[in-house]
Amino acid sequence: MTDLAFVRRMWEDDRASRALGMEAVVIEPDHAVVRMPVTSQMVNGHDICHGGYVFTLADSTFALVCNSPGRLTVAAGADITFVAAAHAGDVLVAEGRTRAAYGRSGLTDVTVTRDGDGALIAEFRGRSRTTGR
Repeated sequence: MTDLAFVRRMWEDDRASRALGMEAVVIEPDHAVVRMPVTSQMVNGHDICHGGYVFTLADSTFALVCNSPGRLTVAAGADITFVAAAHAGDVLVAEGRTRAAYGRSGLTDVTVTRDGDGALIAEFRGRSRTTGR
């Protein structure tokens, strides 16, 4: 398998992301873009998208980016900063890029915006560890 064939296969097998309506728009080496509609089931008691769903979108994008070199890579940790709220009916777009890769470790940054107006929703930084293939 080529590098991108590996990560595309991983995405095809990702039932969790698919169940949330995520669509991988771009899968390239060290770069990915994923879209997710915010449904009424994703809204919390404040009538905004639950932060866990925003995190999951960013995390799924992170997985595509850090696995794009074609080696089995998992999360070692991640942080997110929520900037603005999303609501039911919004479509969120997560764009991730490799920030650094060193040895078996890496850093990936993911920016989540709202489609349409481009409003910044969240910034995510993931730390990864390659385990092998």
